[in-house]
Parts: sequence; C-alpha cells; structure tokens
Amino acid sequence: MAGIRAAQKEKTRRALIQAAMNQLSAEHGYASLSLREVAREAGIAPTSFYRHFQNMEELGLTLVDEGGLTLRQLLRQSRQQIAKGGSIIRASVTTFMEFVNNNTAIFRLLLQEKSGNSREFRMAVAREVEHFTSELEDYLVDEQKFTRELAELQADAIVRIVFSVGADALDADNKERQRLTEQTIHQLRIIARGAEATRTAAIPKE
Repeated sequence: MAGIRAAQKEKTRRALIQAAMNQLSAEHGYASLSLREVAREAGIAPTSFYRHFQNMEELGLTLVDEGGLTLRQLLRQSRQQIAKGGSIIRASVTTFMEFVNNNTAIFRLLLQEKSGNSREFRMAVAREVEHFTSELEDYLVDEQKFTRELAELQADAIVRIVFSVGADALDADNKERQRLTEQTIHQLRIIARGAEATRTAAIPKE
C-alpha cells in the first residue's frame, strides 16, 4: 500500500509540474500563474497542492531545476557524438536549439526569471547557467586541453551567445531557426579558433 501511495503522490506531483508548464507563455509569466488554476488543470483540489509543494515558488524552482538538468543531460549526450567523428559545436548547438523548440515553456521561464523580481528564482537560474558553463569549461580543459583560465573565458562566451540565440529562436519559424542555428555554429567556430590562436601564442617558443 505504501508503494502505491508513493506512486500516486509522484504522479500527482508530475501532473502539477506539467500543468504549470502548460500555462506558461510569452504573455503569461510564472508570476501570473494561479495556484487554483494549476491545481484545477492537474485534476486536484487547491488544498491538495500543499501535499506536494509548500507554495507556488517551490513549484517554480522545481521547474527551473528540472529544465536545467534536462538541458545538461542532452548536451552530455551530444558530446558523445565526438567519439563517432561528429562536430562538438554543431552537435551542441543543434541539441540546444532542439531543447528550446521542444521545451519552450521551460526555456522561457529560465529567461524570464533570470532577471525577475524573485531573488530565489534569480539565484536558481544563475545556478543552472553556472552548471551549464562549468560542464563546458571542464570539457574544454579535459578534452581540448585548454588552460582553466582560457576554458573559462571561452565557455562563458559560448553560453552567453547560445542563451541569447535561444531567446531569439523562441518565436521563430523553422526557416529562421535553421538560419540562427547555422549562424551560431559559425560564431562559435570563430570563438574556438580565437581561443586556439590565443593558446598557441602563449606556448613558449624553443
């Protein structure tokens, strides 16, 4: 019985998360969501909401955490293509743009709350961006053999560009999204060449 209750509780929790995502849009940010409406869409009484989350802010923070985790997992998978001869830049940008396209509500939430009124939300989004940047930085150090300082600069530039492009892609059609993808790949390759040139110039000549 305990296992059945736990499974049902998790199912309801997921329903609340999905209901909140369904109600997010360009016109309706997270701050405008109603607990009552979220509960209604999830098929539960408003009072039952508190069995799963303390308040709407906790639900929102859960969305931020899950969105960031999903993106990082997808990008880890894309980096595995390198072992098969793929391009790390093309694989990463394509994966990122697919994430934005398939998870519009979550990405919009990340963008809106990055500079929103809630300090908790801002800090949560900043943590997700930092995780994203740190994993890329570690890859550049471990696999590309950059110094930590140069990898940090390169990773920061890449993340700033792709998140900005992601914002542009939110309301773009397929043709425009493809153009943005190719443009971003070209921009990141320029950054990568610049980083490589900087590394080469720093190597002492014998």
